[in-house]
Amino acid sequence: MLLDALFRGKPGTLSRAGFAICVACGAEGREGLCKGCFRDLPWNDHACTRCAAPLPLLPSRVCGDCARRPPPFEAAYAAFRYAWPADRLLQQFKFHDHLATGRILSLALSRYLALRDAPAPDLMVPVPLHRARLAARGFNQAGEIARSLAPLLHTPLRRRALRRTRPTPSQRGLDRRARGSNLRGAFACPDALTGLHVAVVDDVITTGSTAAEIARTLHRAGAARVDVYALARA
Repeated sequence: MLLDALFRGKPGTLSRAGFAICVACGAEGREGLCKGCFRDLPWNDHACTRCAAPLPLLPSRVCGDCARRPPPFEAAYAAFRYAWPADRLLQQFKFHDHLATGRILSLALSRYLALRDAPAPDLMVPVPLHRARLAARGFNQAGEIARSLAPLLHTPLRRRALRRTRPTPSQRGLDRRARGSNLRGAFACPDALTGLHVAVVDDVITTGSTAAEIARTLHRAGAARVDVYALARA
């Protein structure tokens, strides 16, 4: 099983007592997660290969929405469903400055990508925050994930390949159409990406609207293929 394959690896970060401490429950763990919490994580085992939406165990690997209207990115990969306890860990990382939790989840994502045989990209770029949002939060969660993920995948990271051209209202509570309108024209790519396979990194894919707008921006800059990597899929 995918879960069993993911549970192999190196010892985790050590406490001063010499034991790895689980970021979820505080017990002794490995790679920052104890065995119980690791197995409780909602791994996205059965997902649409285009948008990473969780699917029932069916022969088809593309969801109905993507079959009817394929997104402008070629593939999306999300290690977890946005459910307990992954949602709690992501909130700790994003809103409470638990950067170590982000690094642990990024390591899990790197192994998930390997087990999914995700094609190696030429370049990795994080979803950017507008400078006002970045100043308020103090860090870009997508940038932190990409910084951890890039060396694990031996992929060059280009933090400034994308920029946010304007602040956008929160996407929370908006449907797919409203999210798309909210983000239209919100990104720019000053770099030439002719012929490159680019991986876009984010924390959570909700409807895919952000990923779609960024993919269109990167394709206009010449990217030949755009994939999306995320920790979780709502």
